[in-house]
Amino acid sequence: MRLTVLAALCALALPLRAAPPPDLQPVPDIPPPPGIVDADLEPQVTITQRGEDRVEEFRIKGRLYLIKVTPSHGKPYFLLDPKGNGQFVRHDDLSPNFQVPMWVILEF
Repeated sequence: MRLTVLAALCALALPLRAAPPPDLQPVPDIPPPPGIVDADLEPQVTITQRGEDRVEEFRIKGRLYLIKVTPSHGKPYFLLDPKGNGQFVRHDDLSPNFQVPMWVILEF
């Protein structure tokens, strides 16, 4: 009995296997999300070597707000301008207490 059921199922599956594949079309590319993309709001990063130290400077609209210094020996540290007045404060890490600069980035 089992052999008869198995043979019947195989016989039903043969036409499905022999059928030609449907005409497949490639999926179109996904369009970018709507909204305004302002290149001026992207941080500009400048990486330089000063002696054996690696210095990364982060700017928005040409204004320097963060410097990351990675010495050849030792732990990296950060210099942050919290008020945007050019007075940098040293931080040994960007802990949860880290505050981003609070000046105007976008004006309408």
